Amino acid sequence: MLHTVVMAGGSGTRFWPQSRKAMPKQLLKLIGEETMIQETVGRCRPLSEAEQTWIATNATLAPEIQQQLPQLTADHILVEPAPQNTAPCIGLAAIHLLKQDPEAIMLVVSSDHVIQPASGFQQTIQHAVDLVNAEPERLVLIGVPPNAPATGYGYIQTGTRINEETGPAMQVAAFKEKPDLETAQQYLDSGEYLWNCGIFVWKAQTIMESLKHREPEMYAALNRIADAIGSAEYESVLTAEFSAMNSISIDYAVLEHSKTTLAVVPAEFEWDDVGNWSTLQKYFPSDEQGNTVVGLHCGIETSNCIIRTTDDHLVATFGVSNSLIVHTPDATLIAPRDDEAAIKDLVNALKERGYEQYL
Repeated sequence: MLHTVVMAGGSGTRFWPQSRKAMPKQLLKLIGEETMIQETVGRCRPLSEAEQTWIATNATLAPEIQQQLPQLTADHILVEPAPQNTAPCIGLAAIHLLKQDPEAIMLVVSSDHVIQPASGFQQTIQHAVDLVNAEPERLVLIGVPPNAPATGYGYIQTGTRINEETGPAMQVAAFKEKPDLETAQQYLDSGEYLWNCGIFVWKAQTIMESLKHREPEMYAALNRIADAIGSAEYESVLTAEFSAMNSISIDYAVLEHSKTTLAVVPAEFEWDDVGNWSTLQKYFPSDEQGNTVVGLHCGIETSNCIIRTTDDHLVATFGVSNSLIVHTPDATLIAPRDDEAAIKDLVNALKERGYEQYL
């Protein structure tokens, strides 16, 4: 049976001041009518019912996630005691799935991506599930056909089709790190590369066996946690074992060492990891002056700005251009729109100056 595992532990700063430690972007309504995690679970619902849906997060976010996803029982919200990257996260989910379903297939997704259309996503995942059912040793990645020479994503170089008659899955020839612009253009022009979007499909038992070979200490720790599931000692064992694990991504821990069993299915959907405020331009119309506005705004001689405000708060501008303006009830950001990377530096400055309550 297919189980969906949603990784939702991030606390990114690129959407400050709207995104906060206790309310990061996956819990916000940035694009649609629902929060990003609600949209993610809804997109997966035709593939996995609530009984087969799991959220991996941290203790700070768990109460809000439970409130936003009341259809999930508390034991399906897996609380990580420490941020340890994706390999321990996926391993923790795998041992819980195996307790419920020894034949479980895992769909691993992030909670904060925009994917359209949902039907294309579901069809793509079904191709991956069909391959895993036919070849249970397979570790299947989803790769997004690039539509631009993006330098912010890792790439998957594709090989030959695995089975010309039964589906679109291909061998993985190589992983490529985030390229420079010239190299990214070469990848785009070749037609041989896909963006690595961090969506995976595999049997829970298969990924555990892979961890056993590549990360034996992590595998042993996960089994000690598994033995404690359902007992009074679970929380203490989880805290001790999980916090001591090697913090490593699933890509480095397993995938880059598993070429013979890897496969990639090209996505039949558009994908966006919603990396910064400029992403709003893709989903909201711009006015004649090139401003993208979400909320109440009145401007004179204002151009090429991104403006977001909350509630009924009006933002009024005069003589402003190429700026990012974000208003929340307790903090307002005004910055050059072409230097959003500096928001991280600003957040660090807020920490240093004692403004933790605004983070």
